[in-house]
Amino acid sequence: MLNTLLSGDRPRSLVLTALLLGVLISLAFAPFLFPGVRSLETAATICIFILLVASYDLLLGYTGIVSFAHTMFFGLGAYGVALASTHVGRGWGALALGTLAGALAAAVLALVIGLFSLRVRAIFFAMITLAVASAVAVLVSQLYQLTGGEDGLTYRIPRELTPAFRLGEVFGVRITGKILNYYLIFFCCLALFLLLLRVVNSPFGRVLQAVRENDFRAEAIGYRVVYYRITATCLSAAVAALAGSLYAIWLRYVGPDTTLSFEIMLDILLMVVIGGMGTMYGAVLGAVIFVLAQNYLQNLMGVAADAATGLPLLPELLDPNRWLLWLGVLFILSVYYFPAGIVGRLRAGR
Repeated sequence: MLNTLLSGDRPRSLVLTALLLGVLISLAFAPFLFPGVRSLETAATICIFILLVASYDLLLGYTGIVSFAHTMFFGLGAYGVALASTHVGRGWGALALGTLAGALAAAVLALVIGLFSLRVRAIFFAMITLAVASAVAVLVSQLYQLTGGEDGLTYRIPRELTPAFRLGEVFGVRITGKILNYYLIFFCCLALFLLLLRVVNSPFGRVLQAVRENDFRAEAIGYRVVYYRITATCLSAAVAALAGSLYAIWLRYVGPDTTLSFEIMLDILLMVVIGGMGTMYGAVLGAVIFVLAQNYLQNLMGVAADAATGLPLLPELLDPNRWLLWLGVLFILSVYYFPAGIVGRLRAGR
């Protein structure tokens, strides 16, 4: 049954299996294992970014398409929920309508971009997606009356998903709507991740890998390369939009900086490279490592700097304000020692 659930794509490494099980258990029981608002925020962010990075890996790792528009699709899903909740009203219907509208808009826009640009060389497609994403970000900032501009939108979600809703206590933990919201995100992300795992291990996914390796040969033996590329782009965009919808439900706020920033696109690229391209499990490890580093590296450096007080040079190097420097160093070391990503290295050395 487990083999069926994983679509036959087993980790193929004891260390990797242990790491993935650790991540799954930690996320599944995060409200009980790591009590506290910040821990729950971090766990929810990890879940959402695992799904977002996995959807991008479908493009980059499995199809060989370099796109810079993934945050645009992510933002469309988030703004879909925000606009529906603002104009339709507070309720489950508004969330469903916004989620479906965002995913549909992302898929249609990906289809239009793909039809016009996936026939050209990869670098030109990447530039086109970058231009479209930048134009959408500017448009969202300018349409203040509709999108809230740079200030973004704050809206209300069903009371059952807010901290004001309380159910009681389980194992000494007070169950509130915030925890219900977290489990909504966790199970949705898990289901969509397993769906992507199924897609990449299906005959369709094998053709995508053939297109990535040699598109001319795939075309010669009868596969319609453009069709497969466009389909993968639309599917990836729709899943990214669903991740954006979940992010909007969790935050109850949407703005250009939180969903459309190019920095998020760079973060996605880093997570894919760290975890390993062309491996859905790489999205899990890459997202976990990167999000944890973003949230806790600065605190750890502060502790280390205090411990190194009195030593020459070390307190200055470990200053918490230099956490981005050390994050960059960690990324360089990971690329140097794990050129195929963490998952690729673990599978090669099993």
